[in-house]
Amino acid sequence: MNGKDIRKVVVACDAGMGSSVMLASSLRKELRKAGVAVEHTPVNSIPGDADVVVCHEGLGARARAGAPDKPLVTFQVFLGDPAVARLVAAIKDGGEIGA
Repeated sequence: MNGKDIRKVVVACDAGMGSSVMLASSLRKELRKAGVAVEHTPVNSIPGDADVVVCHEGLGARARAGAPDKPLVTFQVFLGDPAVARLVAAIKDGGEIGA
């Protein structure tokens, strides 16, 4: 999938509070000019209209099960993780995002 085709990023979390909310807020600010919506949701309730799912690597298997056809970006660090930075760059510059 090309980053320029992304219109909705979902940050999936386990409990719905804390660090993942900060990540979603940060992504919302970074991607606003690109016209990309960022939504925060529990990992067991990933919406079908998500273009890309972002979650902590510890939740990757659950996110994959809930959205098997969506590209999944897993990270280790909630703020400043290289995987999230690559996703943002791909969306802004039109790079490829793998499933």
